[in-house]
Order: sequence, then C-alpha cells, then structure tokens
Amino acid sequence: MAVMTLHSIDKVRAKMDFIPMLVFYFISFLIVRTATSPDTIYTTQFIRDGDTIVSAGGTYILGFFTPEKSRNRYLGIWYGKISVQTAVWVANRETPLNDSSGVVRLTNQGLLVLLNRSGSIIWSSNTSAPARNPVAQLLDSGNLFVKEEGDNNMENSLWQSFEYPGNTLIPGSKLGRNRITGMDWHLTSRKSSDDPSRGNISIILIPGGYPEDAAVEDSKVKYRAEPWNGPGFSGLPRLKPKPIYTFEFVFNDNEIFYRETLVDNSTHWRVFATQNGDLQLLLWMEQTQSWFLYAIINTDNCERYNLCGPNGICSIDHSPVCDCLYGFVAKVPRDWKKTGWSSGCLRKTALNCSRDGFRKLRGLKMPETIKSWFSIELKMTYRRTTALWRHPNTSRLRINIHWVGVFHFQ
Repeated sequence: MAVMTLHSIDKVRAKMDFIPMLVFYFISFLIVRTATSPDTIYTTQFIRDGDTIVSAGGTYILGFFTPEKSRNRYLGIWYGKISVQTAVWVANRETPLNDSSGVVRLTNQGLLVLLNRSGSIIWSSNTSAPARNPVAQLLDSGNLFVKEEGDNNMENSLWQSFEYPGNTLIPGSKLGRNRITGMDWHLTSRKSSDDPSRGNISIILIPGGYPEDAAVEDSKVKYRAEPWNGPGFSGLPRLKPKPIYTFEFVFNDNEIFYRETLVDNSTHWRVFATQNGDLQLLLWMEQTQSWFLYAIINTDNCERYNLCGPNGICSIDHSPVCDCLYGFVAKVPRDWKKTGWSSGCLRKTALNCSRDGFRKLRGLKMPETIKSWFSIELKMTYRRTTALWRHPNTSRLRINIHWVGVFHFQ
C-alpha cells in the first residue's frame, strides 16, 4: 500500500494548481483568436493553405485555390456568396505553387509575402511608404489593401490589389492611369482557363492625346473604341448605364480612369477579358446558379483594328466588308480582290484645296486620338471637349463632344 508523504501531497497540489492555469491560458488564446477580425491579416499571423480571410459582409474570400484541370495552387480572391468558385484576382499568377505548403504573412515593413515549402518568397506586394503598424484588410468591394491600423482612408493605403488587376474588372476597380506615378491599371488576359498567367492581350486606356480604350496584342492594337463622349466610349454602343450598374469617367491632373459601380450591392457583376481580347460583361443569376453573358464587346469583324487600311471603311452589313471612302480607290487592287485590305486606299485625283470640300460621313468610328490635341471648356450645363486631328492627307477634323450623365472632368 502506497503511503503519501507531506512532500508528495504538495507536489500533487502543485500539479492540480497548474491545470487551471493551462485552461486559463487556453481560453485566453481562444478569446484573442476570436477577437481577431476575420477580414484582416496582422503581422503576427500566418495564413496557410486551407485558411481563408473573409470580407466583413462575406462577399469576397482570400485564400488558396486550384483552377479546373490544374494541379497548381494560387493565392487569390473569389466570390464568397455564389456556388461556383470564380477568382477575380490572383497574386502569384506567374509563380504557382505545386503543393499545398504555401504560407502568407504580413511583414513589419507592410509587405504581403507568399512563401513556398522551402521558405522562399515567390510573390510579394510592395509598399508606397514606410510602415509603422501595418495590417491587411479584405473589403467587401473585393479590394485587398495594406494600411496603417486604424487608418481607413484609401488614399493613404500602402498597397492595394485594385491597382494590380488581372483579367477581371469588378465594380470599384479602375481601368486607366495614375498621371502622377505613371502606374497603369489595365486588364491582361489569361493564357488559358486553367493557367492564370499573363496572356498576350491587354485591355488598356491609351493615355496619349485624347483618351480611348483599346485591346493590345503583343504591343500592337487589335481593337479600339472611339473616344469617350460622356455617355460612354462612342465605339462601344452596348456600354450604356443599366439598372445593374452605373459608370464614370474621371479625367483630371492626377488620374484618368473608367470605373463601374453597382446599383444593388447584393448583385455580382464582372467584366472579363477573354484570351482573344473580347470583353464579356457577366451577371450572376441566382435562379440558374450560373453566370449570364450580359453582353460582349468586340463582337464583329469590323471591330478589328485597321482591317481596311488607311482611308478604308468597314461596314459589317456589306460583303465584302471593306470599301474605300468616296473619292478613293484601292491602293493594291489585286490584294483587295483576295480580301487583303490592309494596304488601304489612295485618292483618285490629287487634293485641290480650292475646289475640294468636306463630305459628311455617318455611323463611323472617329480617327485615333493618340496624337490629337484637345481642350476642355467647362460650362454651367454641360462640358465640351474640342479635339483636333492632323491627317496624313493634310485635312483636319474638329469635333465637339458633349456629355450628359455621370462623369468628372477637372
């Protein structure tokens, strides 16, 4: 029979006293973890594969995912309230993980870093200023931004994902340029649906001259819209305010951009750049639990850039689609007979400024505005831009563009 001495009894009591302390520290740890905002990353946290950060309203989720028919893992943002996982932003689109060992953390310098199995950084954000007490927060807009804790002014952000879009434009994000820093906000197609790395096509807002939208493939313009005319880009008749969203065009000394805003924040809407440069406007339908193709931009042959060459005109309801302007003829007739129109058209007779005049043409895109000169006059009831182009045939074109609607020119 074992006999407990006074010393052994004291040891048992010490152990029993220690158990409540363990329970206290464990509960305290749980309280701290619970108090941590689920939409925020702190410098003391590690976000591992399988963990997620969820925006306050549950609209968006940040975490690791694998595209269909792929084995790679990516850090991305996707919708949190729909049944089909749809990524709207990918961090490491050029440097995928080949296993589930990825870890994300926020450094004391305010950098989001993605580490692989060996601890090497395979992706990192940058920062616009030294950080003191940084946190990263995922907003219900889908924007992941790094800031000083307690500072919710987006203009003071250290970094934000909205400034580095992929192939998707979501409401609140911008397509354009920061005219102070020179940073471009543009869409870039994916290589494939299974590979989110950068494709060959970018959707950009051309900043030179009077701004216009264009799809660029390997540094060459593939499609272009006409200049902004207030209601929209005049070459994109489908782009008009809808009950689902509104849009604005901001053009001032600091920045130039196009941006959409949802009328009802409970809807899910995105503009998606396809592999061939088309823009798809997609709306999530709760009834069918699928994405509805609301509209496609760049849908016909005449949208192709410079299809009919200089002084050529494209009419989608004609066959063939290319013809020459009045007073012009094909530059290389044998090529035109083989539908090779890129050489364009020449004047039938030399220009005579004392005899020749101007002819009105309707339903055509305006010329490129990249090298245009323009001035903005502010009026009480409307704003007018006067643009002037110089053409190779020495003629000049002057237009007045009037706006009524949502826009900002400063």
